[in-house]
Amino acid sequence: QVQLAESGGGLVQAGDSLRLSCAASGRTLSSYDMGWFRQAPGKEREFVAHSSYNGDTTYYADSVKGRFTISRDNAKNTLYLQMNMLKPEDAAVYFCAASTAGLLLSSRMLSRSYNYWGQGTQVTVSS
Repeated sequence: QVQLAESGGGLVQAGDSLRLSCAASGRTLSSYDMGWFRQAPGKEREFVAHSSYNGDTTYYADSVKGRFTISRDNAKNTLYLQMNMLKPEDAAVYFCAASTAGLLLSSRMLSRSYNYWGQGTQVTVSS
């Protein structure tokens, strides 16, 4: 079993940047495919980005492509989400998630594909 803890959220102006972190404990992060999701008030949970277990493959939602970057430092047991050019529509609670199974390309954006979730970190973007 792995525990996940997000940090780095906050209040920023549109156009600013934030870097979110997800620290893993209990197991080695390199054993897991990892993802970032977000949920705004009154909205369904939305896929943001995915990283394969070794970081060789990444995948992004169209809404964040070119602005967000997912990365991982397995030596530090930490997953990151670099968010640039933030927009008000990016405001949400951001969650990191881990999968114990290697994910098919068609499954990597589905929340049910992930076994473990953090508590989330709030990102607020003002215009």
